[in-house]
Amino acid sequence: MVDGVCTLEDMARLDPGPGPKGASPFGAAYRGKRVLVTGHTGFKGSWLVFWLRKLGAEVTGYALPPETTPALFEVLGLERECQSQVGDIRDIDTLSSVLARCEPDFVFHLAAQPIVRRSHAEPLETFDVNVRGTTTVLEALRRSKRPCAVVVVSSDKCYENREWVHGYRESDALGGHDPYSASKAAAEVVTASYRRSFFPPHALDEHGIALASARAGNVIGGGDWSVDRILPDAVVALHAGRPIGVRNPRAVRPWQHVLEPLAGYLTLGARLSSGSHAERASFCDAWNFGPLPLSNRTVADLADRVVASWGEGRWVDASKGGAPHESTFLALSIDKALASLSWRPRWSFERAVVETVRWYRAYYGEGRSGAAQACTLEQIQAYTELEPSHTAEDSK
Repeated sequence: MVDGVCTLEDMARLDPGPGPKGASPFGAAYRGKRVLVTGHTGFKGSWLVFWLRKLGAEVTGYALPPETTPALFEVLGLERECQSQVGDIRDIDTLSSVLARCEPDFVFHLAAQPIVRRSHAEPLETFDVNVRGTTTVLEALRRSKRPCAVVVVSSDKCYENREWVHGYRESDALGGHDPYSASKAAAEVVTASYRRSFFPPHALDEHGIALASARAGNVIGGGDWSVDRILPDAVVALHAGRPIGVRNPRAVRPWQHVLEPLAGYLTLGARLSSGSHAERASFCDAWNFGPLPLSNRTVADLADRVVASWGEGRWVDASKGGAPHESTFLALSIDKALASLSWRPRWSFERAVVETVRWYRAYYGEGRSGAAQACTLEQIQAYTELEPSHTAEDSK
């Protein structure tokens, strides 16, 4: 680390490489490869860029500037670790020029308007960014004719939520009560349409674009300062010495640390890019990456655990009548990923919260960015080195 900044040498020393400990399904799939990440200045995008650089990838990012201050992208010093292009995901001319310049082997599309409550205030913008933005990415890829593996990142909220007690499967109906959920369902329909019309898996040897979508659960982790998300709201309140306002304490969500779905995306990308055409084609589909059932907890459970991990504070019920609709119960079935991708969650709900709080404690301590960068590396190391025999329910 030089002047508090993690260098590639630091990352290389922490790369577990091949072997039984942390033998990730994606192994060395990204070493020396060119990767385009849209939405790279966001929370999940920043974690993904950081991990890809650790894996030895050459990363190009395309997104608008970070929306928050502080922002994880800046905290991790990622402007020095990737080719960062500022641009709107709906601008096909600029995006096409970026594609032509970076010639990616992999594309991870994360750029989105990701906040449910914001979608009620800005429905047109939400649909435009999430649906037209996804269409723009796929159309730019179609025009480029660049063979690559493409993962379109979606959401658990893309399903028509019927408040079922069992997890939604990839074959279940898409839908959405609120504009955000509906926009993600629509983006999934667009992705499936492009896959059938322009990138059919059975003709992968002709067009070369292996296209899949990934639906993740409710993600937590260090470095998220987005508004109207329970974990960032909780950390900001606790750091300021205020009680946490919880809007829907009885709502159940599939909580998972950010490293869990990112490992799923990376695993899926690797499977889309290696093996025979038939093997790669078999992964051109939709995939769920959620936690194991014991991590489906209420918002109140999350608030309790955050307070306990922080060491002080409390939360209060801030529910209001007439508030925008939010589902009461939501869970994902991950049977398909477990069976076909050799991917499984590694961290329990409890550990996910502990590691998230530890990251924020490191940042808000005297170390700030340097401590946060070191903590990020340590958490990736701990996650990837967890023995395969361990499960998410016993890695507390």
